[in-house]
Amino acid sequence: MTPLPSHNARADGRKPDQLRPLRLQNHFAPHATGSTLIEWGNTRVICGVMVEESVPRWMKEQNVPGGWITAEYSMLPYSTRPRKTRDITKGKLDGRSQEIQRLIGRALRAAIDLEKLGPRTICVDCDVLQADGGTRTAAITGAFVALSLAVRRLMSEGLLKNNPLQHSVAAVSVGIVQGQPLLDLCYTEDAAAAVDLNLVMNSAGEFIELQGSGEESTFSEAQLAQLLTLGKAGIHQLLHAQQAALA
Repeated sequence: MTPLPSHNARADGRKPDQLRPLRLQNHFAPHATGSTLIEWGNTRVICGVMVEESVPRWMKEQNVPGGWITAEYSMLPYSTRPRKTRDITKGKLDGRSQEIQRLIGRALRAAIDLEKLGPRTICVDCDVLQADGGTRTAAITGAFVALSLAVRRLMSEGLLKNNPLQHSVAAVSVGIVQGQPLLDLCYTEDAAAAVDLNLVMNSAGEFIELQGSGEESTFSEAQLAQLLTLGKAGIHQLLHAQQAALA
């Protein structure tokens, strides 16, 4: 495999394999069962978890045991320039938001034993305050911390006897910009990327989801291997940051 170049190729001075500064501020939303504000570079997302003591109708009808996790994702109007119109104004959820909230739900359901959760629904809300690339990866990474805090609270209140969490989950973006593989793309890099890839992984080193495409371009197996190597190293750092935030 061709080694990654070590020179700086980025507007913010980061090395190709360097994450943007990351900060997790827990208990940000006092009425949520668990919450955190994830600040990742200039991207900021509030992740809040609340619990409903019931399950979706389809689970009851099909006699599916255990609980469920569902997610909602939204970008606040002032999170981008120009102003982003609220979905409620249009009368429907836009396709991108729908795709991202489904991704968040899938990622978190892979982190938990739904049978141990019992007959309850965990509702995860991810609201983007400021967007500078990687909002979906920030939402997943922060939402796992909020979920962990919510599970702790349920256990401390005696509502859960056994910890249903199986593995930590985090997500990161990688891409190829001007022929250079880069970790954790900011908005300007994402907009200029010839190849864009999002990785969702757990602490067991397993892939939960890969979302990748060539933006009017193609990429080789060797380039894919480079991106996966970058991404896995980034995930490792994110998992440590989550552990520190929960310590």
